[in-house]
Amino acid sequence: MNDFNLFENLMIHADAGTVVNVTTNGTTGPVNAYTGVHDPSETTLYSMSSTMKTYYDTELLENARPQLKFAQLGKQQRLPKQHGKSVEWRKWNTFDRAMKPLVEGVIPTGQKFGQTSTRAEIQQHGDYTTVSDVLDMHAIDDVILGATDEMGSAAGWTADTLVRDELVTGTSVIYADTLDANGVPSSTPTGRYDLSANNNRLTPDVVNKAYTFLKKQKAPYFEGNKYVAVIHPSVTYDLRSHPDWVEAHKYAATTEIFEGEIGELHGVRFVESTEAPVFKGEPLNGDTAEYLTYSAYSGSASDASATAGSPSPYRITVSETPSAELVGRKIMVYDASATAMTETLEIVGVTPTSKYVYVDRAPSTTLASNDLFYPGEGGADATNGAFAVYATMFFGKDAFAVVDPDGMGMEMIIKPASQIGGPLNQFSTVGYKFETASKILYQNRMVRVESCSAYSLTDDAN
Repeated sequence: MNDFNLFENLMIHADAGTVVNVTTNGTTGPVNAYTGVHDPSETTLYSMSSTMKTYYDTELLENARPQLKFAQLGKQQRLPKQHGKSVEWRKWNTFDRAMKPLVEGVIPTGQKFGQTSTRAEIQQHGDYTTVSDVLDMHAIDDVILGATDEMGSAAGWTADTLVRDELVTGTSVIYADTLDANGVPSSTPTGRYDLSANNNRLTPDVVNKAYTFLKKQKAPYFEGNKYVAVIHPSVTYDLRSHPDWVEAHKYAATTEIFEGEIGELHGVRFVESTEAPVFKGEPLNGDTAEYLTYSAYSGSASDASATAGSPSPYRITVSETPSAELVGRKIMVYDASATAMTETLEIVGVTPTSKYVYVDRAPSTTLASNDLFYPGEGGADATNGAFAVYATMFFGKDAFAVVDPDGMGMEMIIKPASQIGGPLNQFSTVGYKFETASKILYQNRMVRVESCSAYSLTDDAN
């Protein structure tokens, strides 16, 4: 390959994309490096004109960023180079106790011996931004340094969110108790549809239930003979006023502290994170209404097709026109006669022209006039609509693993204008990439406690 073809090939694979930050005055937006077209729709978010001010506050404002907490609690699994793109964990089956006495001269049945395994595939993630040569030369602030700092934060945030999203698939769930007027548990919910925005808080008793669950499952402790939970600040608010709460600094001198650890309760050390899962459903009917209205139901529909998704025998006709984007969404059934949410269904298909919604199973509720369907990803009720439900994640040691491939860990990549910026060296790039994988190893070493909070009506999903 001659030098010209090599350069041409490099440029093809060095496309800076459509968002090159330049010294615009805030009215034309970022520029496409190869077409010169500006995007006015991105002016406010991506404008860099503030860096060109002749007078400015010398202290740059710090962007809000999460503290990264989940990955530190997992088993760190190394993947050597040239060992493929997947990791497999194997586990011997355990044997039951031999409680039955042997019979003289009789061979016992014995137990079967085997092994189970679980696998995780390595995936690569990354992102970058671009900075024009004019901006880098004349901006008052160090643009490349600032971009590097923010990209580094985004990289860590991405990595930890990938771990969190694997953990939230865990199958062990406890729902916070419903309390009576005196704060005494009156019932135990069996699903999110049973939770109330103004009730079902995470209490010390529920924490004790989670601890007991892990203990009964023989989940091993972390250092200090404690389990660890990752909790959202809105849920922390519900626990901190209790007299049994012990703040982290009161025992920090004698035990190792996890990053972000804030306190202890009933044998559980709490790590606070704004990225602890918050579930809340988006409106089902666009901006018109949050819910869909029941019209008719067939439990034996034989439709051959759906406009989006797949048909099922369980076909609900609604009063509104359902959109294709509803496929895969969860819905809560509001029983108007019982004035209560009764169950959660999943939408598997829709036919907007006929106002058909197909669900994954037959509703256990006898659907009738005035019944409604609310977003089912979080909590919902007829008074407040959709509201936030929080997951506090409780872990025993080595409940999950995080894979770190040799040579493909977190890497910050800065390409100078002389290398990446086209024939006239017009822009630089700052980016990151990494490879990783995470996997739950023991479902019985972790449990998710779902609860509401004093902030359920104002917090959004994350």
